[in-house]
Amino acid sequence: MSVTVLLADDHGVMREGLGRLIGALDDIELVGTAADGGEAVERARELTPDVVVMDLDMPVLDGIEATRRVRVESPRTAVLVLTAFSDRRRILAALEAGACGYLLKDASSTEVADGIRAAARGESPLDPRAARTVLTARTERDPLDALSPRERDVLALLVQGLPNKLIARRLEITEKTVKSHLTRVFREIGVTDRTQAALWAERRGFPGDGGH
Repeated sequence: MSVTVLLADDHGVMREGLGRLIGALDDIELVGTAADGGEAVERARELTPDVVVMDLDMPVLDGIEATRRVRVESPRTAVLVLTAFSDRRRILAALEAGACGYLLKDASSTEVADGIRAAARGESPLDPRAARTVLTARTERDPLDALSPRERDVLALLVQGLPNKLIARRLEITEKTVKSHLTRVFREIGVTDRTQAALWAERRGFPGDGGH
């Protein structure tokens, strides 16, 4: 059974070239193209392809936001970024938006085809430069950056010494939700209880003001 592909790129030459490449393959079928990010989202919704090959620098809607919307509206469709940009910001933003892989346009036709197949299998094909960026980002990642604003609020109130009941009242949420937030906070910052979390936050200079 062929892997179905939607190709999103604002350059006609690129769409035609990749279209010919895909058309020559027995196991991959090009079911549609899009010339901008907005059209990519619409066509992905209509066609539900296995994979969207997504450029990043496109009009109407950039590839990162288009990736985010495709993943929300068509969760069974994988998004494989194929772009000329290898900068850290775009790589991380695309992957955080839900792209499963990131290839550069200087990749060979074989690498692109293999990347599409890998994306359809649920794998994460990454250009070596993108893979290095991801590994470096994981090493450098500040655990606080992984917390949502509400989780940071909960942690800040914990530092102030508030029990769960008062945290819940202050934030107008349930105690169960507070416990759920704290479970994730503890996991992200690498501690096992409230005392350790408070000490960790104080050492980091995390403000004890409820996040406001």
